[in-house]
Amino acid sequence: MWFRSTLAYRASFLLTTLGNAVTSALEFVGILIIFSHVDQLGGFSVGEVALMYATASCSLGLADLFLGNMDQLGARIRDGSVDTMLIRPVPLFAQVAADRFVLRRVGRIIQGVLVLCWAISRLDTTFSPLEYVLLAGVIGCGAVIFGALWALGGAFQFWAQDAAQVQNAVTYGGNRLLQYPPTIYGTELLRGVTYLVPLAFVNWIPLLRLLDRESPLGLPGWVDFLSPLVAVAMCVLTAAVWRVGIRNYRSTGS
Repeated sequence: MWFRSTLAYRASFLLTTLGNAVTSALEFVGILIIFSHVDQLGGFSVGEVALMYATASCSLGLADLFLGNMDQLGARIRDGSVDTMLIRPVPLFAQVAADRFVLRRVGRIIQGVLVLCWAISRLDTTFSPLEYVLLAGVIGCGAVIFGALWALGGAFQFWAQDAAQVQNAVTYGGNRLLQYPPTIYGTELLRGVTYLVPLAFVNWIPLLRLLDRESPLGLPGWVDFLSPLVAVAMCVLTAAVWRVGIRNYRSTGS
């Protein structure tokens, strides 16, 4: 329904999608401004940093497109509309995810793909077909991890009822973090986004393998291939917390 309503006004959709892409592109412009003054950032070239930016942006864009509305769950809990959703013959998760589906968010994905193509052309190495498959897997697993974090934040709102900004700090904030090489951050931060909130598995850890770089934390090589397992583990954790949240839901009392 939301998809059809968006396409009912094609010109408006195209303009808002273009605006979304341009707004997202401003983040990459900031990176290019940095490289207008330096040759490397944390030991990484502009092509390598652009690759990190593009993979993080594409992963976040995919997650935002399908699960970005999870941050509205707190508002629905407060106004009591979750009660209406619970009596419908459709899972609550699907209803919240599809509620007010915003198709213009595809602009971030398009912009990320364009930067990805440019980044690959600027690299000194040429990827093999298997490495292109791995790169696609990086984006897919990253999208699942971001989506799980969005859903986990939504489930937390069953208790907090107003945690949208905390949720966005982890997702959008995590995206900004992953756009830059891990070598510019402190060791404690790297440990936090590796062992506590596994954002490093979105793109940092697998991309270090693709770029033939050593892990700043000295992790063994087999860790580079753990992104799919981390994505599955995050989904299992999110599903468990979501079910507990629904069982503990007590409505608004109004």
